[in-house]
Amino acid sequence: MKTVTTVAELRSLLDDARRQQHRIGFVPTMGYLHAGHLSLIERAAAECDTVVTSIFVNPLQFAPGEDLEAYPRDPEGDSAKAREAGTDVLFVPEEAEMFPDGRAAVRTTVHVEGLSAAMEGASRRTHFGGVCTIVAKLFNVVGECRAYFGEKDYQQLVIVRQMARDLSFPVEVVGCPIVREPDGLAMSSRNVYLTPDERAEAPVLRRALLAGAAAIRDGMTDAAEVKELMASMIDAAPYARLDYVEVADPDTLEPQDVATTTSRLFGAVRFGRARLIDNVGVGG
Repeated sequence: MKTVTTVAELRSLLDDARRQQHRIGFVPTMGYLHAGHLSLIERAAAECDTVVTSIFVNPLQFAPGEDLEAYPRDPEGDSAKAREAGTDVLFVPEEAEMFPDGRAAVRTTVHVEGLSAAMEGASRRTHFGGVCTIVAKLFNVVGECRAYFGEKDYQQLVIVRQMARDLSFPVEVVGCPIVREPDGLAMSSRNVYLTPDERAEAPVLRRALLAGAAAIRDGMTDAAEVKELMASMIDAAPYARLDYVEVADPDTLEPQDVATTTSRLFGAVRFGRARLIDNVGVGG
């Protein structure tokens, strides 16, 4: 595995790989790698000839007061894990490399209309603009590739796929299944914030979503009733503070009044410092 820190180095390496007719796989991350990230790298390695993993804690997607400075970091551990999972090129730029004139001087941002409005977009209004701006920049640097994103951030996956299509990036955006702990909790870098008591209670989000999906399959079609069912389960957990639950179309992300077996269920819950998100499909 080769570690590079500049855009010029990365482009040079990938130009060489393409001259050898290599298919490029790309896994963008913010580091503190866990089994979910590693599953993306492993899939990229299975399907591509050269795998690029990027690690960059993107300040543009953090609102004031969020956990930018406290976001967990483990550069040495990340390097070892990325190598073992199949990364060929590890791209670890400094902020000055990504924003040569300083982050405050960035005047160009990317916003995906509509898809960014609900759920995470409503709770974190600047989040997806920051995500899309840096992902667009990374797509521009990496060039033609298959880019792998986890379904835990399902709304992000749909938005990035739309952005790539709208802006004609030569990038195939590949969604990959959520990787979970044995008790069902979706793996996340922010799980490290959970206290032991909060960690024991955190799977309630997954259980509530599964209960909502089961109710729909059993014939409950009123989305408001489904959301009430899920919210009541979460509210019963002493350490949980509900942000939202939603029944939405899996393609447009539009909230639905009528739930069907094609719906997707979403939720966000705070446990102390940790804000956890999850989602499930109803039909499978």
